[in-house]
Amino acid sequence: MRKLDEIRKEINEIDEQLVELFVRRMNCSKDVAEYKTANNIPILNEARENEVLDRVGAQSGEYGSYTRQLFVEIMRLSRDLQNQIINEN
Repeated sequence: MRKLDEIRKEINEIDEQLVELFVRRMNCSKDVAEYKTANNIPILNEARENEVLDRVGAQSGEYGSYTRQLFVEIMRLSRDLQNQIINEN
């Protein structure tokens, strides 16, 4: 059995990677907002979101339902950012 300190160290390392990836994803969301603004496309695309949820759920095996919940929230935050950007323009 691994020691708790070792496990927490690994979790901290993973968290760092998650933050970096989240920032990259939100930067992409900014680009999406700019594209959608320029092309008069609505923010919400339910078909795309369902496609993402199905893909990440399938990739996660036994954690599929948890991953879907995580991505529901990530996509909500992405939409919030996009709406903020569009409303500023």
